[in-house]
Amino acid sequence: MTITVIGVGLIGGSMAISLKENGFAKTIIGVDKKTENLDKALRRRIIDEAMSLEQAIAVSDIIILAIPVNAMLQVLPIILDKVDRQIVLDVGSTKVQLAHAAEKHPNRGRYVATHPMAGTEFSGPEAAIPNLFDHKCTVICDAEKSDKDALAKTIALYESLPMNIVEMDSIQHDVHTAYISHISHISSFALALTVLEKERNENRIFELASGGFGSTVRLAKSSPDMWTPIFQQNRDNVLDVLDEHINSLAQFRTLLIKNDFERIYQLIEEANSISKILK
Repeated sequence: MTITVIGVGLIGGSMAISLKENGFAKTIIGVDKKTENLDKALRRRIIDEAMSLEQAIAVSDIIILAIPVNAMLQVLPIILDKVDRQIVLDVGSTKVQLAHAAEKHPNRGRYVATHPMAGTEFSGPEAAIPNLFDHKCTVICDAEKSDKDALAKTIALYESLPMNIVEMDSIQHDVHTAYISHISHISSFALALTVLEKERNENRIFELASGGFGSTVRLAKSSPDMWTPIFQQNRDNVLDVLDEHINSLAQFRTLLIKNDFERIYQLIEEANSISKILK
């Protein structure tokens, strides 16, 4: 099995490592617009060879698209133009616009829309690690639009990582990821900006920062190249959840002004129920 990874960063690189180690792939080919990324991936043995897009498509069985979602909109139709037997899958965090981009393509059946729900705040080939996907969840979207063999092989790929598989349509996916992923990143970015602004006058804030602060703003280290297009493509859903988040923050602010700590206690107890979901 020859697999091409387009974009040898955190997700693409980590998939390459795991698929080679578990034997699912015999050969991993890397494609990236940045030569330095390919050089790093070769030195780390994340990939076996570096090729141009056209060369890689011709010799591949599976093509994994692991680049920012705005670039996916441009690259996916180009790849579909060139495939025949090959399977194409993406690992993007948004799906609706990508689904529209592929919907009417004559090779739509060779494409499987996926989103492995795993990652870290780091980026680039140096961030790629083994076992990133172990026992995490991957979402397959609009499965009925993919050819049966392409879908079956994609499921086998994710099961080899090993991941748990959930199916839903693209619209559902973008709504749910706005709530469980995208709002977390916006909150982290906003909190980091707040503390950085305050730190101008309070130099000791970072000296006193504990593990709790670090875990809360960890996502603020994430790449703007990746996250700005995600917010752009999922704008309406992110706005919806952001409005709800702002309302929750405003409620805490009002209760603090009123010295209503009994109600704050109740809200914290309500928030604690998230432990039933996230164990």
